[in-house]
Amino acid sequence: MTEHTLSEAEYDAITDAAAHWCMRLHASDCTGEERQAFQQWHDAHPLHAFEYEAMLEIWDVAGDLPHPQSPAPAPPPSVGTPGKYPRSWRTLGVVAATCALALPLAAYTGWNLGWVPNAYQHFEATDNLRQVTLNDGTLVELNLGSELTYTHYRDERRVTLKKGEAFFTVRHDITQPFTVKAAEGRIRVTGTRFNVWMYEDKVRVNLIEGSVQVTSQGDLTHNVSYLRPGMQASYRQGDFAPQVSQTSANDSALAWRTGKLVLDDLPLSDALPLINRYLSAPVMLADSNTAAIRIGGVYDTRQVKNLVTSLPRVLPVYLTRNQDGNPVINSMPLQPPKS
Repeated sequence: MTEHTLSEAEYDAITDAAAHWCMRLHASDCTGEERQAFQQWHDAHPLHAFEYEAMLEIWDVAGDLPHPQSPAPAPPPSVGTPGKYPRSWRTLGVVAATCALALPLAAYTGWNLGWVPNAYQHFEATDNLRQVTLNDGTLVELNLGSELTYTHYRDERRVTLKKGEAFFTVRHDITQPFTVKAAEGRIRVTGTRFNVWMYEDKVRVNLIEGSVQVTSQGDLTHNVSYLRPGMQASYRQGDFAPQVSQTSANDSALAWRTGKLVLDDLPLSDALPLINRYLSAPVMLADSNTAAIRIGGVYDTRQVKNLVTSLPRVLPVYLTRNQDGNPVINSMPLQPPKS
């Protein structure tokens, strides 16, 4: 049986319908009948689901747009293989127009006021390091298991680091600052080279060239730390301000760019966040005694799982599992535990 190839008009109709449903399902007056009709449309073809999910991604990054009081519906489950359907840039244009109608304003007014982006990109690196070029010409290197989105507004360029680690070489543009959101904090530059590492709510920023502003609370008007080359800032959720320190000449924070994880005589409490970044299930520590044990060495980032299983051969520890199935590192007692 021959697969039907969608015409340009049919594809446009699906894109328009996805934009319509994105607007209606975010509206406070959306009815149960409309939600049922949406679900029938969504399930009718894999491309319907794919286009709607693309709309939700772009709606989500448009953080300055006002949202209705009622909660937005959860994204429907993925259907089909997104890679089969190239995302059209028309998607962004339709969403911009949809959001503008919801304001309501003309789409061009949304761009002029800085509410609606004119470019959106999404990148992931899974099992390989990846280098990408953003729409503005900025170069980004992504570590394993990293994901980010980029949106270009009239007066600002914005990146959201969703997980992992990235090294940025930002194209200089003093009229359009470049902002990276990582956890609850923000990093702002106009043109520079810097690295952002994130695990759960922990973030570390290392500056190589230029200057950056860092805040731990998302507001770049208060409690801002200014970094110069050779400095780093660290924060986690709830911190009043980032902790700033000078890095050493042999700092290994960028070793990941060559596929290496360097642990420089660290206590396990500090090493585990660096290790867990590469694992699907995090390793836990049994107690404070275990947390104080130190570890060093240079490891292949692709083989971090093997590092965990080999720990009892290089440290006075043994491994167990907790009730969730996560590996737990325990310090070796004076007498071995009974089986």
